[in-house]
Amino acid sequence: MQIIDRQFMDKLSEQTKSSKRKRAHFNLHKSMDEAIHRLCMAAEPGTYVRPHRHLSGDKWELFTILRGQIVVLIFDEKGYVVKRVELTAGGDIGSIEIPASSWHTFACLESDSIILEVKSGPYMRPVEGDWLAGTPEEGKKGAKELEQFYQKAQVGDKLKS
Repeated sequence: MQIIDRQFMDKLSEQTKSSKRKRAHFNLHKSMDEAIHRLCMAAEPGTYVRPHRHLSGDKWELFTILRGQIVVLIFDEKGYVVKRVELTAGGDIGSIEIPASSWHTFACLESDSIILEVKSGPYMRPVEGDWLAGTPEEGKKGAKELEQFYQKAQVGDKLKS
């Protein structure tokens, strides 16, 4: 049994401080082959998640905020923001289900943020077409600026290539 308490979250958040990616994961599922994946992800402002979708299988995702605040962005195929949802622990919106094949990303708005992510498995490596065209890979030129764009992006805004 795994208990997600303050001590668990503090330890996971601490791992982000020494992480180049500014995030840390803890898988609750035992195998990458399981039908449902459950994981806790701690994130710090500045973590970059390249806009992507999951074409293989019915890969929906459910994000539930446990601590802090993040923003989830949904894009159309041209890179326009079509939905912006802020998840705040104890706030009005605590969860969002991202439909399969939707272009999406998130940005961390508050230090020590943690989400519980539930998604269909098994794990499949991203393939060509899973990344939104014109967006940089993690660690590449333009990634930092794009992450800063995420924090303030509103519906109708377009990604800058």
